[in-house]
Amino acid sequence: MDSALPSESIPTVADVERIAELNDPVLRNLQITQCYHELSSILPKRSGANANWCTYATWASKQAGQTIRKEDLRRALERMLATEISTVQAEEEVAAALPRIAASRNPQERRALVWKLLNPLDAMERSSEAVSRGNKKVFEEIGREFARFYALCLNDAAYDGEKIAGFCAELRPGDPPEGQRYLRQALTRYYQALFESDAKKCAELMLLANIEIGLHEQTRLQPEIAAALEVSLVDPAQLTRLLVGAIFPFLGWPAALASTALRLLRGPSRLEVAIEKLVAEAQQQIRQLITELMMTIDLPGGEALHLGHDLTAEYPPPLRQITHPDLRSLLDQVDPTPDTPRESGAVDWSSLPERMHFIVELFRSYQQRQDLFQSPFTPEQTESLKAGRIPGGPL
Repeated sequence: MDSALPSESIPTVADVERIAELNDPVLRNLQITQCYHELSSILPKRSGANANWCTYATWASKQAGQTIRKEDLRRALERMLATEISTVQAEEEVAAALPRIAASRNPQERRALVWKLLNPLDAMERSSEAVSRGNKKVFEEIGREFARFYALCLNDAAYDGEKIAGFCAELRPGDPPEGQRYLRQALTRYYQALFESDAKKCAELMLLANIEIGLHEQTRLQPEIAAALEVSLVDPAQLTRLLVGAIFPFLGWPAALASTALRLLRGPSRLEVAIEKLVAEAQQQIRQLITELMMTIDLPGGEALHLGHDLTAEYPPPLRQITHPDLRSLLDQVDPTPDTPRESGAVDWSSLPERMHFIVELFRSYQQRQDLFQSPFTPEQTESLKAGRIPGGPL
């Protein structure tokens, strides 16, 4: 297609940089999501009905926003910790091991004291911060390159090898996390797709580019994903000292004297053992909740993909048989179950190979799903975002 596209609707490098510099993590995430949607909507006008990396990034960023905003997180966490049998039993063992001066307190007071000192919401806060860092990190790099690519190359009427080579020369050589070799290759594929009239060849070029960017992105995100899933609560020994100090506040007793008093009253290790069990159970439940949030992505139409489950969608016709040699070679590296989405569920989302297996199957199965190009927000919400405000309503 050789018709020029209106530039006023295309996000610019300056737009990406402005959004990435926003201090409010919630507003920044929402504007990143909206910008990804706008970047996503450009390529299909030149390369046909194929999703690009920004298409998937739109919905991944929207999902990340739930963790960043900690929507209903407190209630979900409190409900889980209050109803999970193993955690409740561990808490009861701590209460039973407390000396009489504490055991005689109202059970609700004891529970409130233990959870106040344990502070599980702090772990959720750290997870939220890690997801926010990753959201910004990827957008300010890859979103910027999409905007730069559109500004320089989008309206070319004919393939210009020197121009795309000059564009890619500004990207760093070498492999990720520091090198940008995969971005160089991917953006060259997108450029080729602009001029490819064969629908199958175009679809394969788009899939190859999407996977190359996905591999770059996921390698770069490894520290943030690991940090988001790392649930570390207060050390059991520290929690014991804090709890003892709260029980024996008289005259500001040092923790060592308070611990000695506790051992005389209740024995040397019963409370410590109970607290270790409680901390372990709480950490397991919190990690489960964080993982559930991070490993679910909501798509248009109410479809929810659970990243730990195998994908079941069929490949679109142009992608059922792969003929592009570079695409076949890359799939052989990152897809352990060739040409089938079986076993695509990622058991451990902190594992890069497991993530990439799922992502590759997602890209291939959903590449021609047109509902992925829908706006992630209502017109009213989009208007608020354009005005720099956090919109109302479900996000």
